[in-house]
Amino acid sequence: MSRYTATTPDDLAAMLAAIGVDSLQEIFDRQIPTEVRLGRELDLPDGLGEQDVYEHLRSLAARNTSTEEELSFLGAGMYDHYVPALIDMLMERSEFLTPYTPYQPEISQGGLQVMFEYQTAVCELTGLPVSNASSYEGPSAVAAAGYLAKLHNGRSRFVISAGLHPHSIETLRTNAHGYGMDVVEVPLTTGSAGGITDPDAWAQAIDADTSAAIFAQPNFYGAVEDAAALSAAAKAAGASLPAGGAASGQGAGAPVVVAQVDPIALGVLKAPGECGVDVAVGEGQPLGNRLDFGGPSFGLFAARQEYLRRMPGRIAGETLDVDGRRGFVLTLQTREQHIRREKATSNICTAQALNALAGVVYLTWLGRRGIVELGELLLARTHYARETLAGIDGVEKLHQQPVIREFAVRLDVDVAAVRRRCAGEGVNPGVDLHALTGRESDRGGLLVAITERRTRADIDRLARVLEHAIAAERQAAVLA
Repeated sequence: MSRYTATTPDDLAAMLAAIGVDSLQEIFDRQIPTEVRLGRELDLPDGLGEQDVYEHLRSLAARNTSTEEELSFLGAGMYDHYVPALIDMLMERSEFLTPYTPYQPEISQGGLQVMFEYQTAVCELTGLPVSNASSYEGPSAVAAAGYLAKLHNGRSRFVISAGLHPHSIETLRTNAHGYGMDVVEVPLTTGSAGGITDPDAWAQAIDADTSAAIFAQPNFYGAVEDAAALSAAAKAAGASLPAGGAASGQGAGAPVVVAQVDPIALGVLKAPGECGVDVAVGEGQPLGNRLDFGGPSFGLFAARQEYLRRMPGRIAGETLDVDGRRGFVLTLQTREQHIRREKATSNICTAQALNALAGVVYLTWLGRRGIVELGELLLARTHYARETLAGIDGVEKLHQQPVIREFAVRLDVDVAAVRRRCAGEGVNPGVDLHALTGRESDRGGLLVAITERRTRADIDRLARVLEHAIAAERQAAVLA
């Protein structure tokens, strides 16, 4: 018997008899029109023995290159941070490893307390009073924040900074289409003061129809934004009621301001809640989660108290049992299996609790002083890397704004070709901006990320390899 499918032939026969059919095929024949059926066997190879499957999978895995095998400066939302052994030890404990929702609090106190402690850590990190546990990942958390804003004020437009992560922009646009809403993108400034959200265009874009104004801190190009100024401008520009808003019973007032934050950068940046931000979302992967084929990870989501009942997922709370002992419960569950489906805000959170556990263990391991020290270390190494690379012939800074752990430069040769040459030397120099965003203004752009695993010697090696690759590419162009 399969360990996953417990249905025996006798069970199957009994179920088929109960619904009045003779076979599974008869069910398909009754339900699926002939014209949409494939009409032939699937074009799949014959099955393999266990040993052959192992060899096949091993050969496929060998085609991957991990950050253990090359010197990687990749970032753009996913970072090669050190993950302490403590995290794996705790995540593999049986009481945490199951992703099952803790419907029965009397037997789920450990899991519920993890959620509660995680929420507390996120609230302290963001300076906002409530957090969920948790969202799927960073981009979907941005989209969920957009839905929260829609429910809150009923307005019809999202105004976003071009400095948002392109995956977040794409996810928000996809969801906005389903909401019947528009997305207006505000450009970044250019010239000597370029690289941040254009403050004049930002204020002009936000009006009485703006449901949410969304920016990133730091932005996708590594630049630190003036979060307080962007928040204040958004609320001032969109402070009037939307037409019919009050009559419809939906939320009124200024638009919801959303910041997509880097949690590691919050060790040295002012908390979004202190900058007038209403909702802070972000990608939690840097907090104790590995670079495992792009995931899994988890999304951060924190908000002000007035948005509590429109938040996605679930919120664990603290209470007392009948004997007066401290206990934990699911205080809020805005999911369709708990409330009417049309009132649900999200169902994606259950399996992410394990990743969120890694996040809270990591933050606890770092401690209040540790996350500040990590941020300061990244500031120093990122400054050194930025200045060192900008000193290479053929490399210039994409912008002059302050950065924390990631920065963009522009090459005067083809970035894809340079990256291939660097890969041949065992170095991944960063992300090809144009390949990721598709923006013509990003052609020639390289986004370089620094973590505590990248030493000064590693940065010097990157500079040497990048300089040689640019020179070789220039020479190849001449010969061509």
